[in-house]
Amino acid sequence: MNKQIIILFVAILMVTSGLQAQWTKGKGKGYYKLSAWSLVSDEHYTDTGDIDPNATRGFFNLNFYGEYGITDKIDVIAYIPFFSRTYQNEQVSGTTGQILQEGESLNSIGDSDISIRYGILDTGKIALSSTLKFGLPTGDDSGGSDGSFQTGDGEFNQQLQVDLGIPFKIKSASAYGKTYVGFNNRTKDFSDEFHFGAEAGIGFLTSRLWLIGRLNGVRSFDNGDLSAQTNSQGSIFANNVEYTSVSGEVAYYLTKKLGISFTYASTIDGRIIYASPTYSGGVFLDIK
Repeated sequence: MNKQIIILFVAILMVTSGLQAQWTKGKGKGYYKLSAWSLVSDEHYTDTGDIDPNATRGFFNLNFYGEYGITDKIDVIAYIPFFSRTYQNEQVSGTTGQILQEGESLNSIGDSDISIRYGILDTGKIALSSTLKFGLPTGDDSGGSDGSFQTGDGEFNQQLQVDLGIPFKIKSASAYGKTYVGFNNRTKDFSDEFHFGAEAGIGFLTSRLWLIGRLNGVRSFDNGDLSAQTNSQGSIFANNVEYTSVSGEVAYYLTKKLGISFTYASTIDGRIIYASPTYSGGVFLDIK
């Protein structure tokens, strides 16, 4: 993809009605969530998009996500994986039962994100916003005996995103749709990225139960000098990672503010990334 074309495209979206958005929280309002996320995989997408086996590796984190409205138009957003664990199971011979390779693990904090979202337009029928996200290299990018046990990528990135959201009704049920595009500028010889996605949700039981579906994608500009991967098994932190994923979330409000949620996500295509589903669940506080 041509980098200049994408930058121009995102800029046009920000100035006009754009392609993406999200409602800002409003002054003094917020959304806060504590959750756990897990991935275990014994296969990965190669750089040609084929699927190859690998020694079983796992990733797990406990994280905090929060949104807070500084004003009616400006939100601050934080994602902090305060505990991250990456591990590889020991490899055992199927014929002799001998251990061929010892298991290994690494525990640390993960890479964090700090964002600022600005509400460009909110008519009640359509909402347009832009978000500037800073990816902080707070994780470990070269742990373990071979340097491939990572809880972060080691680079500072800046992502500019534009979001468009529309609320609507399906009979008496509240519903919404969102879509977004973004450009992610990466440092330390990583390739820049084009991000895109869409989301739709519908509320039941007087909006206490929400069913949400998402599609997210990342495409690399292949303009970085860093090796595409640091080991033969791929990595969620490698350079030139690409994927398209679909996910579903169930969120239930136990009270007007407190709720629980569960999310399942799976890639439908990819490059240099693990080819297994992820699971996450957590508790949230929604202050409206």
